Amino acid sequence: MQTVVDPKTLLLQRIEDKTAVVGVVGMGYVGLPFAVEKAKVGYRVVGIDRSAKRVAMINQGQNYIGDVKDEELRDLVAQGLIRATTGFEVVPELDVIVIAVPTPLTKNLVPDLQYVEGVTREVAKYLRRGQLVSLESTTYPGTTEEVMLPILEESGLKLNQDFFLAHSPERVDPGNARYTTKNTNKVVGGVGKESLEVAVAFYSKTILHVVPVSSAKAAEMVKVFENTFRAVNIALVNELTLLCDRMDLNVWEVLDAAFTKPFGIMPFYPGPGVGGHCIPLDPHYLEWKAKEYNFNTHFINLAGEINRKMPEFTVDKAARVLSQHGKPLRGAKVVLLGMAYKANLDDYRESPAIEVFKLLQKRGAEVVFHDSWTPHVEEHGFVADSVELTDELLQNADLVIITTNHSNVDYARVVALSKAVLDTRYATRGIKADNVVLL
Repeated sequence: MQTVVDPKTLLLQRIEDKTAVVGVVGMGYVGLPFAVEKAKVGYRVVGIDRSAKRVAMINQGQNYIGDVKDEELRDLVAQGLIRATTGFEVVPELDVIVIAVPTPLTKNLVPDLQYVEGVTREVAKYLRRGQLVSLESTTYPGTTEEVMLPILEESGLKLNQDFFLAHSPERVDPGNARYTTKNTNKVVGGVGKESLEVAVAFYSKTILHVVPVSSAKAAEMVKVFENTFRAVNIALVNELTLLCDRMDLNVWEVLDAAFTKPFGIMPFYPGPGVGGHCIPLDPHYLEWKAKEYNFNTHFINLAGEINRKMPEFTVDKAARVLSQHGKPLRGAKVVLLGMAYKANLDDYRESPAIEVFKLLQKRGAEVVFHDSWTPHVEEHGFVADSVELTDELLQNADLVIITTNHSNVDYARVVALSKAVLDTRYATRGIKADNVVLL
């Protein structure tokens, strides 16, 4: 008589002996590094991405993510441990399906789960017994259980009997050389204890420290809190910047001195706004969900309001700097240095520099930008290309605004050649010059 092995036992066995096939939906800043880590320990990984260009690059061993080593991806593809496809027909071959797709906001700051829902419906079409589905996309507490679970159970399969469902929020910090996918603590919450057990077993094979929590909803709350914590503290220093501007104080001097305190304080810095895929968006997921419970998240709302004001404040200050040089903003030649949302990164998603660029144009300035990390920018209908940072460009500009503090720019040269510089990132630290104004 043949022994029937239940789906959980069989899946745990495959995870343990690394015969489990891992699918990663969304091969971007989260998905590709994750796929590489899984393949490095011996799992076969199949990436699913709607971009035919990305899929072709992966299958040719060509890397497009800074946090992935070119040679590692190339070798893993050559060994047959990583491949990619644009279709979901491969789902029956997979034992684990990790979903890492965008979770944007609508124009009215309402969560837009079209990608999560769409992918879940595609997975549900092919779902079979003995699979783990794990959502890594940042979202409001309740998404995994309230949105994904009903869709997956439309397959006729039952949670924790036939398949398993979890949420394990990504903690990717693009460009961070110290903390990578492998050594960043991993929070895991399951929809039920059986799902938690399977998910913890899976993530423990490649992540050094897994942190189990009581539910998927708790895991979702962990991530939105982490990003809200940063948003609120960035808003605090941005508001301090607005006040210091009124009081004619150097906010950077104040912050540098404050951060010498060895306890009870944590460094955060101002800027022309907040960018990236997390800070400008994720707190609004929690703000929106709280309304369901008749609860107003005052701090979150205020922080978002302050942070969204910073591009406009930057442009207003640019106008004042130009005025001091006898030049109106309308018709002024302005050069932005940096379009990426973060230094030494090729990511311009939600970058405040884009908003600064558009506001300057709206007020009549002639604007160009230089950024060797992001030579072409295309987002929300905005399209622009980087120009070469020549001596002539700097000398002819009425104002240079440093919007991203990339380390490959010679700021001493910029200051020496420019009529006026507005530094929103303190990239000119240590350079003494009368033509530099700090944000």
